[in-house]
Amino acid sequence: MLSLSADPAKSLTQKIADHFHTLISDGKLQSGMKVPSIRSFAESHGVSVSTVVDAYDRLVADGSLVPRQNSGFFVRSFQHASYLNQEAVAKEGTSFDSLWMLNRIWQSHSAEINPGCGWLPARWLDEEGLRRTLRNLTLHSTGSLASYGAPKGYLPLRWKISDCLNQHEIYCPPEQVLMTSGAAHALSLLIHHLIKPGDTVFVDSPGYSLLFAHLKRIGVNLVGVPLTSTGADLDALAELLAKHEPKAYFTNPRLHNPTGISCSPATAHKILQLAVKHDFLIIEDDVCADIDAAVRRPLASLDQLERVIYVGSFSKTISPSLRVGYIAAHPDLIEDLAQLKMAMGLTSSEIGERIVYQVLVDGRHRKHLKGLGAQLAQAQCTARQKLGEAGMVMFNQAPEGLFVWARHPHYEDSRALSSRALDKDIYLAPGHLFMHDEECTPWLRFNVGYCDSNALFEFLAAA
Repeated sequence: MLSLSADPAKSLTQKIADHFHTLISDGKLQSGMKVPSIRSFAESHGVSVSTVVDAYDRLVADGSLVPRQNSGFFVRSFQHASYLNQEAVAKEGTSFDSLWMLNRIWQSHSAEINPGCGWLPARWLDEEGLRRTLRNLTLHSTGSLASYGAPKGYLPLRWKISDCLNQHEIYCPPEQVLMTSGAAHALSLLIHHLIKPGDTVFVDSPGYSLLFAHLKRIGVNLVGVPLTSTGADLDALAELLAKHEPKAYFTNPRLHNPTGISCSPATAHKILQLAVKHDFLIIEDDVCADIDAAVRRPLASLDQLERVIYVGSFSKTISPSLRVGYIAAHPDLIEDLAQLKMAMGLTSSEIGERIVYQVLVDGRHRKHLKGLGAQLAQAQCTARQKLGEAGMVMFNQAPEGLFVWARHPHYEDSRALSSRALDKDIYLAPGHLFMHDEECTPWLRFNVGYCDSNALFEFLAAA
């Protein structure tokens, strides 16, 4: 007889699935073992056959069980011990690169203390509001949930995005908005359409590591633009433009990842002037717009999408698992990108887009964003104070956004500090991951939402 969780928030189906997960992870159900049939399990535990069917379906979907025709259900071969050994080996002599970031730092279970991750804590998100939206969508949806979506994405959501962009002084009809499967998908579409092997591309350095990996993979000449506390270093940018002819400049001017800086109005205007003079496009990655408490104009508002291409996302504030983003751009470019999107993978997820739309029109979301801003402000102040007390030196003094870019005074290469941290089950994000050329640097990125462990600051102070 199974001993099920007493958690009232979980369905009986989930409790059954969770117990099988426990039996498998504890080794009580070994690889290849047959589990009770659906009918047998239902009878012996006094539950309905349909409940067991749903539970077994979940276990098959997550890879725990394997169905065999006319034979029943069997535990999948996980080779659990060797997996654990691989995890242990990964900590010894770890190679900190973009692949490491994908395989380690982005896994929620990869460390007890994870200040190097790139997302908000789940407890800060409005999970109850999301659950309510999901229930309402399934109960009251007027359209089909099983059909393909429109090539450009769910029209009501594009209208809503158009309204939101208008509030940021980007006057853009829904026809100029293309829905994507997150910001990374948006950047991928733009790279495929705009950039060819051998093109010169400017990027923030430090900047978004996965963008660098994507651009390098297609063989571009990648040039890093240094940053100051007010955005791109304009003197350095002018010098680089005297040497290179970039096709585009990918930049993250608001609450920058990883430094946390924001571009000043004067810097923004100068970047646009240089773009016109030297004839290059600007791809503005503005995924943190919704968590910015300050009133700041996006670059795209200064030229109304003539030369600037705007990328947004809802993953930061609603749910990372939804993967809903968008591109706002000149109408001709949007038409081309819509065709490319269909050719590469058909439509984006209309279910996800409907969920986002319902969340946005729900009156609670504005309140949630306000509360989120207050949490971030408090976390920034606390993290900066504790990092300073631990001896860390910070890149800028503006307590805004999700990240703090800081260095330890005793380490010229943050990889060495990150390697020592692994021994304490602390995953840091060493700065070279965010450099376009992966150059050695003393800087590290800290996520203030995960800087709540005394063990982290004790380690930094003693290092």
